[in-house]
Amino acid sequence: MRYQTKFLALAGFALCFAASCIGATLSGIVKGPDGAPVEGAFVQAQNTKTKISVFVLSDQEGHYRVEKLPAGEYRLQIRATGLRGDPKSGVALTADQSLGLDFALQSSMVRWNELSIYQAKKLWPEENAKQIIFTKCFICHGFQTRMASVRRDADGWRDRVQFMRDSMHFSLSYRINDQDAAEVAAYLNKLYGEDSEFPKSPADLPGYKETVRRFSSEAMHIAYVEYDMPGPSRMPFSAAPAKDGSVWIPNFGIGNKITRLNPKTGEMQDFPVPNGGTAAVHSAVAAPDGSVWLTEQASDKLGRWDPNTQKITEYQDTYLPGLEGREDGGSRHTVRIDSKGMVWSSGYPLTRFDPETGKFNDFPEAAHTYSLAFDKDENVWFTNPGTGQIGKVDAKTLKVKQWMPPTLNTYERRIAVDGDGTVWFGEFQKGKIGHFDPKTEAFKEYDVPGGTDAFPYAIGIGADHGIWYSSYYLDVIGRLDPKTGKIIEYPFPHSENTIREFFPDSEGRMWYGTPSNNKVGYFYLTGNSAAAGN
Repeated sequence: MRYQTKFLALAGFALCFAASCIGATLSGIVKGPDGAPVEGAFVQAQNTKTKISVFVLSDQEGHYRVEKLPAGEYRLQIRATGLRGDPKSGVALTADQSLGLDFALQSSMVRWNELSIYQAKKLWPEENAKQIIFTKCFICHGFQTRMASVRRDADGWRDRVQFMRDSMHFSLSYRINDQDAAEVAAYLNKLYGEDSEFPKSPADLPGYKETVRRFSSEAMHIAYVEYDMPGPSRMPFSAAPAKDGSVWIPNFGIGNKITRLNPKTGEMQDFPVPNGGTAAVHSAVAAPDGSVWLTEQASDKLGRWDPNTQKITEYQDTYLPGLEGREDGGSRHTVRIDSKGMVWSSGYPLTRFDPETGKFNDFPEAAHTYSLAFDKDENVWFTNPGTGQIGKVDAKTLKVKQWMPPTLNTYERRIAVDGDGTVWFGEFQKGKIGHFDPKTEAFKEYDVPGGTDAFPYAIGIGADHGIWYSSYYLDVIGRLDPKTGKIIEYPFPHSENTIREFFPDSEGRMWYGTPSNNKVGYFYLTGNSAAAGN
């Protein structure tokens, strides 16, 4: 039999930092306990010096292949839900070397931290606390790394719940009261406490098999390259390439930093924000002049990193009276910089900031915005989940116009504009990808696999005009072909991907941050799918 469950592991990879370089190749076969080939196993090859990891998937015959690896020492490991394999350390590769390494997997216990949020939604017992967690706690992360991976006693869970309320006070202080907190702590202790009687493996529950997601053989043709953050719990919300080749990373929550990555070496350098307390840096993007602008969701500030001094200057926006320190009273989410140097940021509300005058220009029609993007004329397109609309700010007149999608109450998340001027956005709560043509003012919606259990979040447009999205609950990456309407779901190498934003680079790779896994990286299509993707 072939195993085609969601596999979290390491499998062949192709990595080359210069397009013309010739590197080593790793290949082999992955087999299961019965000796049959395993399809969909992730094999990870990590350079032990740079710590850069590449993940690929085994195909229908169990084959994996990693090409153009720089010379060096590697560690290979393979992990899969319900299967395990021994890692291979000290694998030394020279330039142009071709090495074959096979994996023989054995049966293993399925663990809760290997599951998707969707699976927890189906398998956790129904209590009021479950609804609180799903509607109020899973805003920044899921359950896998911070709940299911650790055993605590009742006091330990109460402490962690209070820590989150304190750290994320700008969001949770008015969403979770004392009674909610007590119920959540008791519920988590019931699930993952030291004396919990809840099954230690979800596979022991009768509905588990129905929650396992299957993938097509075509979905095996994807590779991921990832970089570990330089410290724990950084919550990297995104990874935005700059024109000099560096990549800028916002550290959300209490990280209070932005980080610059050198993708060739894997080196990272941190730059702290001056803000005292939780800043919750939500977005960081390089401007044409080499500076980097960032948003602080918790403190309602913009920040500018100066490339000469390498220091960050903050600019405080004003709160609504009586709502100081609360997200709904004022908050900065996503940042973009236009060609005139004006800094646009979504949040509560949409604003345009003039660095020369230090003034914020608010757009009250867009009081609760999430994402924004420029078209070729630098009109600003935004999602407005507060009213359930998408909208545009005219670059010349600064007039706002908004449109209501056919499906109501979708909570629009990310938005992107293609080169032809058409607009794409995720309909988070309804499991759809929306398309809008500004010329005809016509909408078209595409249902994604999983429906209302998918929660499409990040949106990115590939060089071939394919539409990429991340599923917050299913832990998959999806690609929509606008010409045919076909959607392919691709496995992701970790549970709890929590990917919020995609940034394509000049090479056609799609960059992301996976905050719960404390990593950033990019992906691209491989093999016979290369012609169908970027």
